[in-house]
Amino acid sequence: MKSLLKLLSLVGLVLSIVPPVMLFLGKMEMDSMKLWMGAGMVVWMVTAPFWINKSSQQSH
Repeated sequence: MKSLLKLLSLVGLVLSIVPPVMLFLGKMEMDSMKLWMGAGMVVWMVTAPFWINKSSQQSH
């Protein structure tokens, strides 16, 4: 489960970073960039808190 969350978080980060680069290169329109970046932001914000700053072994 944790590996899936990390993978989804990575996808969210990629969706937040790649579209502005593609806009800069003229390969994407502004509206498409906003849509993809928004989707990436939502994916990152939903998945990242579940695994960031969590120890690999939880002590009680």
